[in-house]
Formats: sequence, structure tokens, C-alpha cells
Amino acid sequence: MDGANWKIAEEEAGPSSSSGIASTKQQNPPETSHHHHHHHRKDTEEEEETEEEEEDDVDHHKNSTFVPGPLLSLKDQIERDKEDDSLRRWKEKLLGCMESDLDGQIDPEVKFHFIGIISEDFGEVITPLPVDESQNGHILFTLREGSHYQLKLKFSVLHNIVSGLTYCNTVWKGGLQVDQSKGMLGTFAPQKEPYIHALKEDITPCGVLARGVYSAKLKFEDDDRRCHMELKYSLEIKKR
Repeated sequence: MDGANWKIAEEEAGPSSSSGIASTKQQNPPETSHHHHHHHRKDTEEEEETEEEEEDDVDHHKNSTFVPGPLLSLKDQIERDKEDDSLRRWKEKLLGCMESDLDGQIDPEVKFHFIGIISEDFGEVITPLPVDESQNGHILFTLREGSHYQLKLKFSVLHNIVSGLTYCNTVWKGGLQVDQSKGMLGTFAPQKEPYIHALKEDITPCGVLARGVYSAKLKFEDDDRRCHMELKYSLEIKKR
């Protein structure tokens, strides 16, 4: 007789027992089972209520998502505390500008004054900006192969704080991209004195194939993807 039939035989034999205890044992399981189902149903209802509460919390969180206020010009920000002279002076000192220097414009503007190159070969060469359109793409500087050099920029920030100013310098030769460097300049507030910032040092390539004229594009953007300058220029690498 297999196990399943054996179990059925034991269950069928149970009620025929002459013992009252045995009879009681046979009658109890349905009540226990009913009691168990009652608790299980209660637990299930509590779990469903908990899940509903969690969903309500999630919906409440979604509905209470932070919404930033409108962007204000620096002039408006300073004027908000105009009656408090100490706070107004603190803001002006922190921002590096006076209220009289601000015009209420919201969007920041970065004005570039010059681009320079610092090299071990010839020191520093400065080119005023903006470059004349007739010279756009002309050779700004010449370097020897294997030279260390840095680009240097002088710029002013107007109207409002410029946040996350970045640069991207892409270089091509013969129509093929051969180099691209990117970096973060930072966040700058308007101030009377211009900023001077040097980009990270780079090294020109070496070899016969590295010599010649390269075309390049230098682009500056802030974290709102607002382009503040796009300069197309050329550089030449000569034999050392």
C-alpha cells in the first residue's frame, strides 16, 4: 500500500475508535483549521491596509514634490532686504558687486576679453576677443611637438550668477577629430574685476604625422546649456 493510501486509511480508521479522546481529536482539526483561516484572513486584511497606507504616503510624497521658486535677478535679491543695511552690505560683499552695477536682468552673461597661451617655448601670447570674423579660424598660435602648454582666459560675469561654467575644446586634423578635452571652471558671481582662469595643461603630440595645421573649436556653456562663447581657431605644430 503506498503512502497516500496509507494516510487515507488512518484518517478513515480514526472515527471508529471507541475512545472519547480519540473522537475529540478527530473533531478538533476542522475548528483549528477554521481558527487558522480566520487569523490568516485578518493578517491579510492588515497587510492590505498597510499597503494602502504606504501607497497613500507615496502619492502624498509625489504630490508634495518640491517646486523651485521663480529665478530672480541679483538686483531683486538685494532689494528684497534693502531695509536691512547690514544684510544688504553683506550680500554685496558676498556677490562682489554693488546694487548700482546691476540692471535687473535675470540671465547671466559671460564676456570674454582675451584668450592666451602659456608655453615653455615662447612664454605667453595674448589674443583679444572677440576675434575679427575675417580672422575666424586663423592660426592663433604655433607650438613645437612635445610642448607643454595651457590656454588662459580673461572674462567678466554680468547681470547674474553663472552656475557650472564648463568648457569643451575639440581638435581636428584633416577632417578627423584627434583630441577633445573638457573641464569645469566653476560658478561665478558678477564683480568689478574680471576673472582670469587657466585651463588644464596639455602636451602637443610628437612625430612626423603630428606636425602640421589643426583646426579647433573652444566652447563655453553653463549648467543651463547656455552657450557663452564658441571660438573657432587653428594651431600649428612644428618640428622641435
